Amino acid sequence: MFLHILAHNLKYRVVHFSYCRSMETISRQFKNFLRAIMKVRKEYLKFHDYKLEGSVENKWRWFKNSIGALDGTHFPVIVAAEDRPRYRNRKGDISTNVLGVCGPDLRFIYVLPKWEWSTGDSQVLQDALHRQNCLHIPRGKYFIVDAGYTNGPGFTNNIGDEVTTIQATEEWTRFCDTLAMNMFGR
Repeated sequence: MFLHILAHNLKYRVVHFSYCRSMETISRQFKNFLRAIMKVRKEYLKFHDYKLEGSVENKWRWFKNSIGALDGTHFPVIVAAEDRPRYRNRKGDISTNVLGVCGPDLRFIYVLPKWEWSTGDSQVLQDALHRQNCLHIPRGKYFIVDAGYTNGPGFTNNIGDEVTTIQATEEWTRFCDTLAMNMFGR
């Protein structure tokens, strides 16, 4: 069930009909299997360093020493009735605040889910920096962030000094669209 859900991006409801199991059982078993995978991740999951080359390197030339960008987004969730007020967003939907960090190659470097919607971006980022599996920022490098985050070592939302002009080319538009799709899904 775990692999079926991941491989096909299925909702528990669909798996519930296919496997004739309750959604509670599917949820519990999915979480149990995910916990087991996370315990052995260091032995089986290998992350490779990347080197920017060609057109990707050319796109990031304005951001010397930048190792990517980060931002928060909201995903709809189902929570217990007593927890719904904490997860209700400004549009009235129930959602969780998720921190997503992408590298220049548009691959996710770090994701931190499960924050209440009302939690500020800076507080979520501070939690990401102080967790056991924290977001690591090499010395002398930084992430590009939006105005919801403060400037400081490892983060900048003030790129005005480095960038004097941005020419909106087709290549830039495709890059922005691809980045948005990779960060925020469909």
